Parts: sequence; structure tokens; C-alpha cells
Amino acid sequence: MLQYPNIDTVAIDLKFIQIHWYGISYLVGFLTAFLFGRIKAKNSKYCSPQQFEDLLFYAAMGVIIGGRLGYCLFYNLAYAINNPLWIFKIWLGGMSFHGGLLGVLIACWLWCHNNNKSFFSVTDFIAPLVPIGLFCGRIGNFINAELLGRESNLPWAMIFPNDPHQLARHPSQLYQAIAEGLLLFVILWVYSLKFKPERATSGWFLILYGSGRVITELFRAPDEHIGFLYNNILTMGQLLSIPMIILGIILVASTKHRTPVN
Repeated sequence: MLQYPNIDTVAIDLKFIQIHWYGISYLVGFLTAFLFGRIKAKNSKYCSPQQFEDLLFYAAMGVIIGGRLGYCLFYNLAYAINNPLWIFKIWLGGMSFHGGLLGVLIACWLWCHNNNKSFFSVTDFIAPLVPIGLFCGRIGNFINAELLGRESNLPWAMIFPNDPHQLARHPSQLYQAIAEGLLLFVILWVYSLKFKPERATSGWFLILYGSGRVITELFRAPDEHIGFLYNNILTMGQLLSIPMIILGIILVASTKHRTPVN
């Protein structure tokens, strides 16, 4: 059993403003995705390095707006309605990946419309970059000591300071950082190095992320104000991930007779 390290959620306190590790984790995610995206754009005929910079701005806005609104809608709608100013307090934590994904897709559609680009060629381009942000976001969750895991007696189980029950729990934030972030990035980056039919990379992202999320949610405690949705086994994260897997399978299946592109 491990004790959670004593990490101050405030990285820099300038008295008149506080900079939180959670915000820094998102910034690091965007900067790292920017660097890898620039590398990828140099060998892509669908998105030049200059266009990628513009696209990343659209995507960043989609992540922030969609992620926050998605969290409010899927996980805390009643509280958001009663406390509307809380919606803007992103530094306190509370971002939904599924909401962020919808935000990014809308942002990509707008960018494609304005730049006369194929939607799926662009989503194929950015899909390997998304896990970078997911990794950094989960590390931010760990630093915030939020989204706690289920009770465990494994040697690496942790007691989190804000756990009212003070139980040893799975560090599920780190599980998800590895599965949804690091591992998914490596797989998709290597997969996308060779020419693939349009929609293939996007489809595999949906399949692999959705499957990984369903599995890692088995080690994560459901949100206390929501609980399990069905028979003590289905969480909101799993429910939102199942349609991703189905859509991903449809996209991959639709590429069977398509010509490989880059």
C-alpha cells in the first residue's frame, strides 16, 4: 500500500493569480501535440505545417469548450444549472473526454469547411495526436487527486487525502494515462506512418480508446453523485464509450475497398 504523495495542486502562486498543475497539464498536452503535429504535417499532403497551426487552435477551443460543457451535461447537469458560474471554473477540474471529442469534431468540421478539406482526412491526421492530451489530462487528474479508483489491496494501491473513507484504491488515473494516453499514442502513431485508407486511423482510434476506457473504468470508482447506471457494473464513462466502439467498427469496415492515402 502506498500513501498518495503530498502534491500541491497550485504550481505557482503569484498572490494575485494562481497557476494550477491541472492547467499546466493541458498546456503541456497542447504543446507536445503541436510538436508531433508539425512533424507529421511535413509529410502530409492534406495538412501543411502552417495549416496545422490554425487547425490546432480550432481543436484547442473544441477541447476546452466541449470538454467543460460535456462534463456539465453528462456528469453534473443539476449542479451546473444551479451554479452557472461554476461552469467557467475549469481550473478546479471537471472535463469530459467525450464532450471534448465532440467539441474537436465540430471544430474540425468548421476548419475543413473553411479550408475546403476532407473531414475524415483531417480526423485521420489528428487522431494519433489526441492521446498526448489524454495522457497529460489524466496526469492532471492524478495531481488533483480526483476520479478515484475502486478499493484495492494491491501493493501499489494508494490512500488519497481527499477520500472521505481513506481506503486504499487503484491509482486509476495512472492506468488511464497509460492505456488511453501513452499506449494509444504509440499504436496510432506507428499505425499511421504508412498510407492507410481514409477513415481507418479515425476508426481505430474510436475502437481502441473506447475499448480501453471500458476496461480501465473497471478499476475506477463511479462518480458518487451518479453511481453505477446498471446492475453495479456500468458507469457513465463506459456508456459513452460503447457508441465510439460501434462507430469505429463501422468506419474501419467502410475502408475495405478504399485506396490508401496519407
